[in-house]
This record gives sequence, structure tokens and C-alpha cells, in this order.
Amino acid sequence: MSAFSSPSDEQVACVRAFNRFYTRQIGLLEEVLLKSPFSLSEARVLFDLAQRDGQSAAELGRELGLDAGYLSRMLKKFEERGLVQRQAQTDDARQSAIALTEAGRQTFAGLDEASNREVGTMLDRLPAERRETLVTAMMTIMRLLGDGGEPKVPYILRPLQTGDVGWITHRQGLLYAQEYGWDETYEALVAEILVNFVRSYDPKKERAWVAERNGEVVGSIFAVHQSDDVAKLRLLYVEPSARGLGIGKRLVDECIAFARSRGYKTLTLWTNDILVAARRIYQAAGFKLAKEERHSSFGKELVGQIWNLEL
Repeated sequence: MSAFSSPSDEQVACVRAFNRFYTRQIGLLEEVLLKSPFSLSEARVLFDLAQRDGQSAAELGRELGLDAGYLSRMLKKFEERGLVQRQAQTDDARQSAIALTEAGRQTFAGLDEASNREVGTMLDRLPAERRETLVTAMMTIMRLLGDGGEPKVPYILRPLQTGDVGWITHRQGLLYAQEYGWDETYEALVAEILVNFVRSYDPKKERAWVAERNGEVVGSIFAVHQSDDVAKLRLLYVEPSARGLGIGKRLVDECIAFARSRGYKTLTLWTNDILVAARRIYQAAGFKLAKEERHSSFGKELVGQIWNLEL
């Protein structure tokens, strides 16, 4: 089948069914907004203006896909209520730049808080893993149907899924071989850790986070139960293509927050002195070096380190 063959009737029907379903979900949120003086469309305009002042009405209409006459009447109503103001654009006196007034920003802040609260309530009905699955699916839809540019959210964190264990083992083994010259015994260690994690996984005491970007795994971290008082941070890694986005720090922060929420008193980790970037993240998070010892592992002479964070 060609990559550009016509969509099947089943695919068309599926998209239409999703549209009907999601329209109903949006309708529920719109009912909440209608308890305020604003419709969903009016709230969208206020939101867009709050993100970027100085747009013309034409730009705003194109961005939101609104009819010019409908948008003009809406903006006039906003002006009468003191929510927006217009100024002539410096590069084109025929066009007015539209901006929120202070009253408009305060009004938007109330709407934004209410919307966040209602969406949070809707998501709260789902278990944590299903919420992450939902967000991943929504990101995929935006990426595939959008303009193909970089997503506004550069990555997401989600739980461990089928296929991740093999992929993380493969990537860690390959990356550490390329960057540090470690041999296959490190890959074997990663595989052993992950197999044990999956086999004995206790969701009340343990957790895994996988960083995903554009549908690809770009990092991970694991919180593993060691004792009632101690949890272990294990197997932090970030793909070279995703470094600089703050993923490593975010993964460590999530691991720390989880350990605290489960009542652990100490979060500990084992690393090597040559892993400089990771060590900087640990130090910034408050970990203290507890012990160093020289050892021979992964085909190299290394200095192993134990770092602890008192929670």
C-alpha cells in the first residue's frame, strides 16, 4: 500500500466518531465557562491575547479561525467592558494592535484558573498511568495534524510501557559504550536491573518515568525500593538529541518527589566519577557524596560513588 493512498472508510468513520466524542467533552467544559459572562470562543480570544499582546484583529482571527464580523463584535464588547484596548501599529497605521488592559488580565486570570480546575477535575477521574497515556495521545494528534513544527511542550513523562525495557537496555548499553568505552557487561547489568524491577514491581513503593519526545523514548529513571526507609534512584539517562531540555533534572525531581510522598527517609544512588553531567544534577538536587571506592567494571578502572539525599 502506498504511503499516500486514500484513507479507508473505517479510518474516516473513526476520526468522525472521535470528533463527536471530543465535541461532547468540550461541551461539558463550555457549560462551566458559560456560568461566567463568557462563551468558550470569548475565553479563547482572551487566552490568546494574554499569551501575545499587540496582535491585529486579522491576525487574531486567522490564529483562532474566527469569522471577522463575529470577532469584531466580540472585541467591541470587550472594549466597552474595559477589557481590551487598541493602539495603532507602528508599521501600519491602518491596523490596530489589540492588548488586554489590567482589568482584562485580571478577568483572564480568573477564567484560566477555573478552566485549569475543571480540566484537572476531569483528569483526576483517571489513574495516573491513563492520564499519561491520554496526554501522549493528544500530543501525537497535535503533532500529526499540526504544521510539523516543534511542539510547544518539548517532551512528556509517562510510565513504563511494553517495549521500553528492551529499548532502554539497548540504548544505555550503546550510549555508554560510545561515550565512555564501557563493554557489554554494563548492558547486562542494565538488563538485570530492569528485569528485576518488572518482576518484583510494587506500585506503592516503586515508580518508573520515561521521557518521550515526538513519540520516541529520550530518557528514563527508576525509583526502586530498598528498605522501608531507603529508596534507590537507578538508571538515569538522557539521549544526546534531547540534552539541554532539562529532562535529566526533571526526572531526578520526579524521583525525589515520589520518594518523599512514599515516606522514605533517604534516597540513594550509585554512580561513577566520570559521569560528570549526572553528578551535577545530583549535587544541584541536594545529594551528598557518602562514599568513593576504586573498582574494575565494564572493562574500565573506575571510581564508584554512593550519593545520598536525606528526605
